[in-house]
This record gives sequence, C-alpha cells and structure tokens, in this order.
Amino acid sequence: MIGKLTGTLLDKQPPQILLDCHGVGYEVEVPMSTFYGLPATGERVALLTHLVVREDAHVLFGFATAAERAAFRALIKISGVGPRTALALLSGLSVAELAQAVATQEAGRLVKIPGIGKKTAERLLLELKDKLAPVLAPQPAAPADDVQADIQQALLALGYNEREAAAALKALPAGVGVSEGIKLALKALAK
Repeated sequence: MIGKLTGTLLDKQPPQILLDCHGVGYEVEVPMSTFYGLPATGERVALLTHLVVREDAHVLFGFATAAERAAFRALIKISGVGPRTALALLSGLSVAELAQAVATQEAGRLVKIPGIGKKTAERLLLELKDKLAPVLAPQPAAPADDVQADIQQALLALGYNEREAAAALKALPAGVGVSEGIKLALKALAK
C-alpha cells in the first residue's frame, strides 16, 4: 500500500524515525543498518517501506535498500517470525551476512541475535534456503533518474547540502552507475 516515502527527517529515536512528507508525519521503524545510514535531522531522506496491518495498529517499516525490504518480506512469511523479529535480524546481520548464514547453515550466527533461539534459528535456515537467492540476484540497471536520486541521497547523507550535491550531479557523465557516480561526485566536491 505505501511502498516508498520521501521527506524530511524530523526525529531519530532507534529503531523509530519520524519522517515529514508534505506536512504528514510518518513514524517508521527501521533496522539499525538503515538507521546508521540516515542523514542528520532536517535533511531529506527516501525509504522503501512495508506496511504491516494488525488488529490494533498499522506499522510502517522502512529500508534503505530493496534487498533489505525483500529480506524483511521473506522473513515475515515464516511461521513464528513477526516484523519485530525480522527487524532484529536485519539490525544484527546485513542481508549478505544473513544469506551467507543460510547458505552455510550456520545457526550460531542467528542465535546471537536477541529473540532468536536455537529452534527458531534452525527453522529460519530451513525455510530461507531457497528464498534469499532471489533477494541477492543482480538487480536490473536502474533508470537514470533513480541513479541520480541515489547519488544525490548518498551525498546528502555524507553531509553535503542540496546545492553542492546538485552541482556534483551536473558534472557526472551520462550513464554512470551509482557507486561510480558517488566516487566521481566526491572527487569533484573535494576540489
């Protein structure tokens, strides 16, 4: 229902943030991996989201990457794993680390996460065996607008203002990827 939010970061209280989107404040729960990558309050941020509807609440969960959101969705489909447990898993392990633990069937890595016992870890490993491969599959190339937006978001997260980020984006060659674009933009800004 709500797939993405872009707005001004008003407040950060782990694991929850408050995001102002054109006058509407959204409380969003985020994993610590996303939380640590957030810019300072007052800055713009874009998050992919997943809405969980319960009898007593509607809770938004936000993610910095599509892989994090896909892993979250794969986790909450497992019996006995709710959104809070999935958020704890993604806060304690990156998506790549989780996929590696599943591939090597390392229950010990999962048991270290608060709220994950031995039985839950073994069930996770069994049920995620084939479900995380699509999450880590190479994504199709993003359209140029998405690449530009991702580069700009990275520059803003690193502390550059909108004007500096826009100037760095104008200097980038056409068709540049996100990681290469960030490197080139940082070199341009360092001059």
